[in-house]
Amino acid sequence: MAEKVSVLIIGSGPAGYSAAIYAARAGLKPVLYQGMQPGGQLTTTNDVENYPGYPKGITGPEMMEDFKAQAERFGTDIRYGMITSVELNSGGVHKAIVDEEHEIETEAVIISTGASAKWLGLEAEQRLNGSGVSACAVCDGFFYRGLDVAVVGAGDTAAEEATYLAKLCKKVHLIVRRDEMRASLIMQNRVKATPNIEIHWNSVTEDILGKTEVEGVRIKNTITNEINDVAVKGFFVAIGHKPNTDIFKNQLILDNAGYIVTEKGSTRTNIEGVFAAGDAQDNIYRQAVTSAGTGCMAALDAERYLAAKESHVMV
Repeated sequence: MAEKVSVLIIGSGPAGYSAAIYAARAGLKPVLYQGMQPGGQLTTTNDVENYPGYPKGITGPEMMEDFKAQAERFGTDIRYGMITSVELNSGGVHKAIVDEEHEIETEAVIISTGASAKWLGLEAEQRLNGSGVSACAVCDGFFYRGLDVAVVGAGDTAAEEATYLAKLCKKVHLIVRRDEMRASLIMQNRVKATPNIEIHWNSVTEDILGKTEVEGVRIKNTITNEINDVAVKGFFVAIGHKPNTDIFKNQLILDNAGYIVTEKGSTRTNIEGVFAAGDAQDNIYRQAVTSAGTGCMAALDAERYLAAKESHVMV
């Protein structure tokens, strides 16, 4: 027999926990499933210094524990588990399966499943993640002020990260696989016009050097096979993100990259009673503070949706 809940929040992190705080304070008794990575991407970030309210900074895992505790304080039922499939019915009862066995029915769903950074697949990449390896220049660039860093990628994201870091760092080594970039022409021109960005064309990352923190990057030229070790203190992977939205395919409208499409100025999706927040629907900003903001919006949208639905039933 299916368990019935008022509001189901799929995924944790700033968006999910913020939605939970607002939904719980509104008396909606939300149930939140944390997903594969409780706390989201921030749990892999050592230091967070750009989130309002933490003047001395805080580690990502500590911040997410604070978010979780606040959501629990107001009565959110936070559970371990993974939503493995959903059946979304516009204006009706939505169904979700937890870990392929437990069924839940709800009138409102808030999706905050986030996105995952794409990685190169190097052993050192994961070992040094948070110790010099990062997938977010805006998040971590400050820590490398005045130092040399490397960025790998050739699209708009890589160009944006490289030019952003160039304002903070002594030198930026941009590693590009081919003899041209995929970035828009205006972004390419900005990169090429920035004097402290050195582009390594036809190059791939062979390894990231360092035992406990990044000390350099080993670059291979794919034309000459020449190997070059470059001393850097930070290594930024900018080859894109993949939104964690696969289970919603063929039900929700997704853009070409897989991000959930929401109505402008809201978190409403194409299915009534289903709302999306955070990196699952944001391919532009991807910051903790913006994710938290859309989590708040989703809870408010869900509250208004349920109130209107109840009013309609009473009439």
